[in-house]
This record gives sequence, C-alpha cells and structure tokens, in this order.
Amino acid sequence: MTDTTAPTRARVGPLLRRAAQAEAATWRSLYVWARRRPLPLEPGDEPFGYLGVVKPILGIFIGLSVVEIPIFDVVVTHVVPWRPARWIVLGLGIWGLLWMIGLFASMTIHPHIVGDRGLRVRLSSGIDIFIPWTDVEALRKRHRSLPSSRSVQVEQEGDRRVVSVSVGSQTSIDVLLRRPLTFDLAKTGPTPVDELRLYADDPDGLLRSARGAPASTTVSR
Repeated sequence: MTDTTAPTRARVGPLLRRAAQAEAATWRSLYVWARRRPLPLEPGDEPFGYLGVVKPILGIFIGLSVVEIPIFDVVVTHVVPWRPARWIVLGLGIWGLLWMIGLFASMTIHPHIVGDRGLRVRLSSGIDIFIPWTDVEALRKRHRSLPSSRSVQVEQEGDRRVVSVSVGSQTSIDVLLRRPLTFDLAKTGPTPVDELRLYADDPDGLLRSARGAPASTTVSR
C-alpha cells in the first residue's frame, strides 16, 4: 500500500524546522539587542540600516499590544468563568509583544555591511548574502515599489533572474552582477541570480561607501 502522506511530511518537516529556527533567532536577537553590545564589525566595515521604512508600523503594533494586554486581561477575568483562560490570554499577549520587539531587534542588529571585500546584504536573521566587489558590475540607486509584501521575491526579466530583498515592499539599490551567482534562499533553495535589489535607509551613503567596488561601476541615479 502506497504511503500518500510521505510527500506531505517531506514538505511540512522543512517548514517546521525553518519556523523553529526563525522563532529561536528572534528570541536570540532580542537578548543580544537588550544587552546593548556594539555590532560585531570587522575593520573597515560600515553598517547601513533598513528599518526606517517599517519602524512606524512596528511602533504602532508594539504600542497597541502594550495597551491591549491589560484590556484583554480585564475582559477575560470578568467574562470567562474558566480561570486558566486569563493566564493563557495573558501569556499569548506578552509573547506577541516580545516577539514584535524581537523582530525590531533582529532588524536592528543585522544591518547591511559595506566592507573592503564586498557587500553583505541582510534582512533580519533570515537573509545573509555576501557579494564580493569583484563580482559587482554596477551599484545603482533606484527606488522601487513592489506589488507583493514578501520579503524575498524572484523575478525573471527576459534571460536575467532578479532577486529583490525588500523592506516594506520597497527596494532602493540595484546590484548588477558580472556573472550569475547562486544564493541559497530559504523559500527557493539555491538560485542563480543576475541582479540583486535591496532596500537601505541611506542608499546614497551606501553607494559612497562602496569603496571596494571599481570607481567606474558605482553609479547613482
């Protein structure tokens, strides 16, 4: 008899592992951020954040959670006769609040890095891509609004494959590559890429700091 559940288990297993890893990374980031340690940078490295475009939204959600926790606690205490319900709801509320602060922390302590050897593109604790300057053909400032809210989007533009690492459905810098590079992306697996697009709060500063790239290829438009 054929086991029809095997393909489902094969798909669910990696998803659960990635979810567990993401959850653990969020709490780890919260711990690191709370300790206020300096970013672990190599000599010559310069960090560039990308939190600005989503900081107001995260701030609103965190503020609403702070207000909602005591309100729900009062409501559940006086409406639901089952006493453990209060502690369940309270625990979920506190978990949600800390998780959102952890997301903020993760995006804060994992900035893009411009170094002497190349560009390190990051997004929270889930994306970490290193591109050597020797593989960069051009860096270009170009603000784009993407139709999807997914943080990683893969598009086929003619014979070129483009990966967008977006924040708030936006990118602000295009990294054109001299040759296709293969990036191991969580949702797509190893993916050959001809161009990578990313978002940075200060794209002009990032372009100016790209001193490792040949001067003729650093273009702002």
